[in-house]
Amino acid sequence: MIRSNAFDYISLMDKAADASWLRETTISNNIANVDTPGYKRKDVKFSDILSDQLTTTRYNNLDQAVSALDYTDDSSLHGEVYTDYPSFNYRLDENNVDIDNENVEYAGEQLKYQALTTAISADFSCFNVVTRS
Repeated sequence: MIRSNAFDYISLMDKAADASWLRETTISNNIANVDTPGYKRKDVKFSDILSDQLTTTRYNNLDQAVSALDYTDDSSLHGEVYTDYPSFNYRLDENNVDIDNENVEYAGEQLKYQALTTAISADFSCFNVVTRS
């Protein structure tokens, strides 16, 4: 990853896009296992991890906090897959996947991923315009 103040937000959006892609994959897996007895729904946690890292910094503004994040350490800022409500059974076969909910979550995650990749492309386009001037 490029390490420069100019690329801090792009690096952050890149990490968010990676987490969004992981969540899309996880939701697809939930949909594929909707009829698997005993399967428990999985989800991805990223927003909470990012929020924790941004609020526990010593910096006063968002720009400084984003600059202080370590984008090269995969163990610090990434999406984490977890089992959602492992003791909850949606059906008699102990599966807790609601197909309607999964389809809505999947559509929403696709929109989020598209927005992130569009924003990253737009930021790179701005750099391209500046360098041509």
